[in-house]
Amino acid sequence: MDGEDARWVGSMPEVYERCLVGPFFTPFARELAARVARGDPHRILELAAGTGAVTRELLATCPDAEITATDLNPAMVELSTSRVPGPTWQVADAVALPFPDASFDRVVCGFGVMFVPDKKAAFTEAARVLAPGGRLLFTTWDALASHGFGHPLGLALEQVFAGDVPAFLEAVPHGYHDTEQVGADVRAGGLEVVDVATLTLEGRAEDARQVAVGLCTGSPLRAELERRGDLDGTVERVAVAMTRLLGDGPVTAAMSAHLVEAERP
Repeated sequence: MDGEDARWVGSMPEVYERCLVGPFFTPFARELAARVARGDPHRILELAAGTGAVTRELLATCPDAEITATDLNPAMVELSTSRVPGPTWQVADAVALPFPDASFDRVVCGFGVMFVPDKKAAFTEAARVLAPGGRLLFTTWDALASHGFGHPLGLALEQVFAGDVPAFLEAVPHGYHDTEQVGADVRAGGLEVVDVATLTLEGRAEDARQVAVGLCTGSPLRAELERRGDLDGTVERVAVAMTRLLGDGPVTAAMSAHLVEAERP
């Protein structure tokens, strides 16, 4: 991972944790951790762990496992080390892992692979650090239109930036939804695809503003908005547009993602 998508500075990790983890990531983290726990793994490596959404669930479902949680971004690791104690936390790049061959029974990644420029290299590294018979499990978002929070935010951005809509949402978090391509990349990395499941789960937010603030200021979308100037004003306009679309008060939305499981021969 490199470039702006790897720069989580200032308040971004805090906003990500407060506004996005519960509505977006916790529902899928629970499902991912439940599948990781099958087979009673003893050595688990988590990639792109962020602020620990999946890590918390792994601690609950695999209490006896030795968990190493990593992220490329030092700010994320610093925040998570204090908030999610138990695992070994360290900074690590998914395409150049600082671990010996065959070190882990499971490699896990919740919604991180989309940010890796060289996905085949990341899958190759996952295969390298897995023991024979070990498994990689990861999630990647389906198309933007299938996300009940992300799609309205995209529509709100179209209203605010007519003719100059930021490309981040569709290009990055929702840009790796072709399961045939995903499967081909996984196999190119030396792994055998065991299962690809498309899950639709429900997320809940306090209101539409929470989602707007989270994505506009707690994700790499922030960099695109800052280049357009007046970030605070933009967030306000997006929040108002999203509220018109989703309504006042607490909001729920269906979100679709692919959960991929692959094995090292």
